[in-house]
Amino acid sequence: MFGILSALGQEQGDLLARLVPSAPPRRIARRDFHVGTLDGMPCTLVQSRIGKVAAATTATLLIREFGVTHILFVGLAGGLAPALKVGDVVVATALIQHDLNAHPLFPKHEVPLLGCARFPTDTGLSALLAAHARQFLQDEAASMSTLLSSVPSVHQGLVATGDQFIQSQTAAQALQAELPDALCVEMEGAAVAQVCHEMDIPLAVLRVISDTAQDSAGMDFPAFLNGVAGVYANEIPTRVLRAWADKEMVSTGEGKA
Repeated sequence: MFGILSALGQEQGDLLARLVPSAPPRRIARRDFHVGTLDGMPCTLVQSRIGKVAAATTATLLIREFGVTHILFVGLAGGLAPALKVGDVVVATALIQHDLNAHPLFPKHEVPLLGCARFPTDTGLSALLAAHARQFLQDEAASMSTLLSSVPSVHQGLVATGDQFIQSQTAAQALQAELPDALCVEMEGAAVAQVCHEMDIPLAVLRVISDTAQDSAGMDFPAFLNGVAGVYANEIPTRVLRAWADKEMVSTGEGKA
């Protein structure tokens, strides 16, 4: 079973409306968990709310209460790398908490007693996610051109997470200097990645660039969230789920004539 997790409802688009429920929603820890099937795959959908603790709590509940075997995080992020544009897609290869610092007891960014600062995502699931993100942007190039000022592209690399909304050039430049290979910054991913690492759950993270983490981010983010985010969420996760369902049918022999 897949767990599909976002901080905010708009970041999941119409996925909840398209979910075929197999049970009534369950409310746990002030969160509503929706269980059913989406494009042939058993899924649990939930909104974590914003921030690392909220995201880690939700991921843990998905695993322990609902038995999810894979987690897909879908949401927005502020771009850090100069090459990134609003509308671009980032598929995380690893995630790091940019605001974690237990120095001098442990190296900066390293999670104490885990010996790890950068938590990798699942290679196979992330590759599938990136492939379908690219195909989506190719298929929808014409419609996307009416929403965005430039042609979006897909990037793969490090995602930085912290409990703060980056909205100034000074803060963005400081992050770039400290983590020069970080593509974007958000507020949940690395916390989910740590939970998945500790509990051996494959994870893939999709982040769409809503702003460039600069002075106008406070205005750009809500506009993108309410106007564009759902376009990505409605298509990319479901394409991944269909491909995964087809893969499982072949592996079990159900797809053979």
